[in-house]
Amino acid sequence: MEIKKGIPMRTALYDEHIKLGAKMIDFHGWEMPLEYSSIINEHMSVRKNVGMFDISHMGDIVISGSDADNYVDYIFPSRVSLLKENECMYTSFLNESGNMIDDTIIYRISDNKFFLIPNASNINKIYNWMIENKKNYAVDIKNYSDRISHIAIQGPQSINIINNLGMKFPETFKFLYHEVGVQNVITGNNNIIISGTGYTGEKGVELVVPNQIAEEMWESVLKEIKKIGGMPCGLGARDTLRMEKGMLLSGQDFNENKNPYEASISFIVNFDHEFIGKEELIKQKKEYKDIFRGFKLENKNIPRNGFDIYINEEKVGNITSGTVSPILNTGIGLGYIDRKYSKTGNDVYIQIRGKLIKAEVSKPKILP
Repeated sequence: MEIKKGIPMRTALYDEHIKLGAKMIDFHGWEMPLEYSSIINEHMSVRKNVGMFDISHMGDIVISGSDADNYVDYIFPSRVSLLKENECMYTSFLNESGNMIDDTIIYRISDNKFFLIPNASNINKIYNWMIENKKNYAVDIKNYSDRISHIAIQGPQSINIINNLGMKFPETFKFLYHEVGVQNVITGNNNIIISGTGYTGEKGVELVVPNQIAEEMWESVLKEIKKIGGMPCGLGARDTLRMEKGMLLSGQDFNENKNPYEASISFIVNFDHEFIGKEELIKQKKEYKDIFRGFKLENKNIPRNGFDIYINEEKVGNITSGTVSPILNTGIGLGYIDRKYSKTGNDVYIQIRGKLIKAEVSKPKILP
């Protein structure tokens, strides 16, 4: 899938968004819904009830072959080969410097097949990088991003939606199959994937479906969602939801300039195998200075990307993402701060429009 300059990409659900009156925006070359009603309404629907998202702009890459286990262990700092069938994990691609190129969810489909989801802006970059690092591994790497759609159902009531659709609700980071009678290039049969994953911090699932049935699936989910007062949600709410829960945004909270220790996701690293960037990452484990943290402001000022963080007139960090939290009703931010000052509860000051605004340091997961 090649994104051509000036020509927006559209998911298989584009017409559905237009029918619903969505406000469409450009997102890394994709024409995607920002909101349908309002970002706040959609945000609160997910936190209190249920919402649904089109996330079909995300990538779909399949690795298969007799060396699949060895290959995935080589390209990731996690021991992906330890996954059992129908399990998935969160991890990241690292460059030779040990810094994060992109993060992803990777699934074990079978003994010698894995499926992973790169971020929309990095689909071609990651696919080409994987080919370049194939070396002598006996694997086949296929990019199916233009044939697969993703629908996320998120919120406390998401389990009821899945039950009403006649499906089973999987555990977090596990997935199940549901037969739909349409050939799926990911599963190799007539099943869709029901994954216990999400990007909102709420209970939820993500449905991985062939494009041919994407509209039908969207309409079925929407019908059930509306019955209980839920609503379709756009990228705006997805962003505020993930910020409250301290979830990284590739290309904004990191961009080949941060390692997993700095980004507060050291849990993905396992040094008991060889992987790209390992030697440098071992060094950085002891040497890194800044760490990813959350920041809660005293008022509704918004700390934007690039804003500086101060303590006693000394610059000690910078903001990478910020918004007004609909739940906390105050400004929140995510960013990097000198580890010396990163303790939860510490007071810092963020420079916003020439003024220093007081904030409190928290773990990246700002909202419990």
